[in-house]
Amino acid sequence: MLEPLHLKAYAKVNLGLDVIRRREDGYHEVRMIMQTVKLFDRITLEKNDSGTISLQTNLPYLPVNEKNLVYRAIDIIRREYGIKDGVRATITKHIPVAAGMAGGSTDAAAAFVGMNQLFALNITQETLMKYAVTLGADIPYCIMRGTALSEGIGELLTPLPPIPDCWFLIVKPSFSMSTKFVYENLVLDENTVHPDIDGMREALYRNDLYGVTERMGNVLEQVTEQHFPAIDELKEIMKRNGALNALMSGSGSTVFGIFTSKEKAERASQACRRHPQVRQTAVVRPFNKSLPRVSSQ
Repeated sequence: MLEPLHLKAYAKVNLGLDVIRRREDGYHEVRMIMQTVKLFDRITLEKNDSGTISLQTNLPYLPVNEKNLVYRAIDIIRREYGIKDGVRATITKHIPVAAGMAGGSTDAAAAFVGMNQLFALNITQETLMKYAVTLGADIPYCIMRGTALSEGIGELLTPLPPIPDCWFLIVKPSFSMSTKFVYENLVLDENTVHPDIDGMREALYRNDLYGVTERMGNVLEQVTEQHFPAIDELKEIMKRNGALNALMSGSGSTVFGIFTSKEKAERASQACRRHPQVRQTAVVRPFNKSLPRVSSQ
């Protein structure tokens, strides 16, 4: 009996999220600084002789067929490389669902990486990322991980120096947001406050945590905070309790704060849990990849 392959699928947050314009094809052109955090789902892959793909998950409302990105990632690799063996995948979710943390995308990324390992295919990361972008713009980043500038519709990635040492408080409210709804209701005009993505990038090259946190911003908050005041309330609770800054991740509804110590983050977590609309909290470190700290010029 072959040993199953166990993988961690890490979540992401957006340290900065700017939307440049709506393109003619309906997609939005973005500039974002992405950061992987050590909140993760567990993905287990096993070979078998069934000749089919089977999925199971700890959340009964998640699809376990071709509507699931993990199923589709496995199917792409099986088809591309003529794999006849069956694959059984188990998804144990800890990342909040529909929360702006790329939970589905990172599970699919783990499936791509896992299939490469399980069948010893020796596929390069670049090639895996090309397969991944056909399923979703966030999935290539979730394969790469770390700190990165994301442009285009999210598929153009530039690795950046890791965020300086810090702690993240992740808070998931009891409500979720539709990414489609948020983008459809986004108004970009002369009143839009755009985050300083270039300044944040420079701060990362300087290893300047405060330079990063003071530039945090997400243009999508203008939509979500109109419908869900709890987003702003949770940010304020975090800042009152020691966060250098706080922000909504992606299109929401997750809110995160950045802290200089675990103790401060845990105190803020306790304060946030007293909010009636908080469902889940986690205090985690960033997942960082070491890159040489060279000039960005």
